[in-house]
Amino acid sequence: MGKIIAIFIRPQVGQPTRALSEVHVVPGRGLEGDHYYLKIGYPERKIDASREVTLVEIESIEAVRRDYKIPLDLGDTRRNLVTQDVPLNHLVGKTFRVGEVTMQGIRLCEPCSHLAELTQQPVLPALVHRGGLRAQVLTEGNLRVGDNIEISEETQTKSL
Repeated sequence: MGKIIAIFIRPQVGQPTRALSEVHVVPGRGLEGDHYYLKIGYPERKIDASREVTLVEIESIEAVRRDYKIPLDLGDTRRNLVTQDVPLNHLVGKTFRVGEVTMQGIRLCEPCSHLAELTQQPVLPALVHRGGLRAQVLTEGNLRVGDNIEISEETQTKSL
């Protein structure tokens, strides 16, 4: 079973992430206070389900630090949730629960040139296929640092 070890939002596009200990999450909107929730910035880009929540594994961040010698902080990935002990790549197309909130994995969250520009680091090759997961919020609720992440029984049975 995995867990949330950090929560981040970005109230404005291009600004640094802000760490929270708890956040309210709403289907169709994402994390309260985040620029996607507030519908701020990127007017040309449709705000769709895959932008509601992004997750990344602490294990990926540690691998980038170790293997590429890039001093990446947890918030530098620009993802909303930093997780531990859950293989996020396996959750594409799967339903899972984070604390009291149910989510659906939509697609991998591959790194982009914007991330490289903001971090001023060569993160693109370091984060390919381990940049995290984009997820849709299915139920409203609060997320807290320390909340468990559980894959639904139905999902576990189908993936075996």
